[in-house]
Amino acid sequence: MKLLFLIIVLTVVPGAFAQDAKLTEAARKEGKLVLYGTMQTDIFELLQNAFQKKTGITIDYWRSSATKVLERALSEARAGKALFDLVMATEDCMRILLTEGILAKYDSPLNKDFPKDAIDPLLGPRARNHIVGIVYNKDVIKAAEAPKTLEDLVKPQYRGKLVMADPTLHLTTAQWLTNLHKLIGKEKAEKFVRDLAAMKPTLVESFNPVADRITSGEFGVGITYVYYVYLNGIKTGAPLDYVRTGKFLGDASYMSLFHKAPHPNAAKAFIDFFLDEESMNLMAKAGEFVNRKGVYPPVPDADKIQFIEMDDLGEKVYTEKRKEFHKLFRGASS
Repeated sequence: MKLLFLIIVLTVVPGAFAQDAKLTEAARKEGKLVLYGTMQTDIFELLQNAFQKKTGITIDYWRSSATKVLERALSEARAGKALFDLVMATEDCMRILLTEGILAKYDSPLNKDFPKDAIDPLLGPRARNHIVGIVYNKDVIKAAEAPKTLEDLVKPQYRGKLVMADPTLHLTTAQWLTNLHKLIGKEKAEKFVRDLAAMKPTLVESFNPVADRITSGEFGVGITYVYYVYLNGIKTGAPLDYVRTGKFLGDASYMSLFHKAPHPNAAKAFIDFFLDEESMNLMAKAGEFVNRKGVYPPVPDADKIQFIEMDDLGEKVYTEKRKEFHKLFRGASS
């Protein structure tokens, strides 16, 4: 029995290492890769530096909102002038790219480290969760006066103090509004959206400027990713906090290979690195909600957040929702 085990080890394990070495060697010959993604640049630099130190491979990283990442990847691919190797964006955007047929499946050997229910058959592991919530500035809105529930956000005292991403431009905000029934039921969700629009919130391009304007104190409260409480708040000393609603809607983030990637081996090598334990811990310490059991960002009560994944909209539904939200949120000024 021991002899059989030894034979298995000697035949299987060296093969796995040889495969990794072969991929790394091919990746080094390509020398670089190009990635379009949504991760904060300062967080991505931690991964970029660690990956380059391990492999010598450089990464050209272009960061924007999920909607803009989708638009750029689509326009380049449709024009036959794509420069990117990898796309990293929210699930809804990635589904649209899948429908367009421009993503290639890659089964990383690191997939085994993720729960089966966190692995999409086409997109691979759900490595990060983007959790959306109500974030506020404690210097503008005192903790005792802050919203306690989602519905509190549409109370009159927050009129003129509220900022959010424009749902006619920002896919994830449109998705969040459409999925609110998962938190408060269909009737309450429809009423909340109408009441929110009636508040006439200031509309900006994406979640990043929402967080920036709350951080600066220009606005007291807004709808954005919860991780900005760490990125813009705890990390810098700004007085940010978030409303503990218990259940939070959020989106999954995936990284996928472009089917005509100019540097396919370098891209696969980075996916392997991205999914490993070192990378997951680097991201969590920097504020990301990663999909690793027991690994949390330095956000207060992060372990108590109940994550509820939002349903995808798809391109057709998103187009319809954009029209609906344009009438609600921008109709008076159109």
